[in-house]
Amino acid sequence: MPDAYAILTRRSDFLAANRGLRVARPGFVLLANRNEGLGRRAGITVTKKIGNAVVRNRMKRRFRALLRELLPEHGLNDTDHVLIGRESGVERDFDKLRGELIAALGRARDGKGDPPRNPNNRKRGPRK
Repeated sequence: MPDAYAILTRRSDFLAANRGLRVARPGFVLLANRNEGLGRRAGITVTKKIGNAVVRNRMKRRFRALLRELLPEHGLNDTDHVLIGRESGVERDFDKLRGELIAALGRARDGKGDPPRNPNNRKRGPRK
C-alpha cells in the first residue's frame, strides 16, 4: 500500500505550516498550510513541556496512528498538516482524539481556523 502522505522533516516546512490555518482542540493543535502542489504531507511536534521522552514518544505514536487512519480520507490535498501535542493529549481517549481530528480537518477544509495568536499576550517567566 503506498503512503497516503509524505512526512515533514525540514524545520522550514514546520515554520511555513505555522503561517497557515490553526485549529486548536483539547488534545492537540492542527496547523494546515497549502504547499504549492507538493502533495499531502504531515508532521508531528511534541515539546518537552509535555513530559519525559516516554510520554512524548507515546503521544507521537498515537498521532501517527491517527494520521495513517484519517489523512487519506479526511486530509486536504496539497497541504502540510502539523499536529502539535498538548498536555491533555496523552491521557485523552483515542476515540475522542479521532473525533477531534476529523472535526479539525473539516474546519480546516472550510477555512474556519482559530484567530491568530497575539504575540503581546504571551506568558512571561519570573523576573530575575
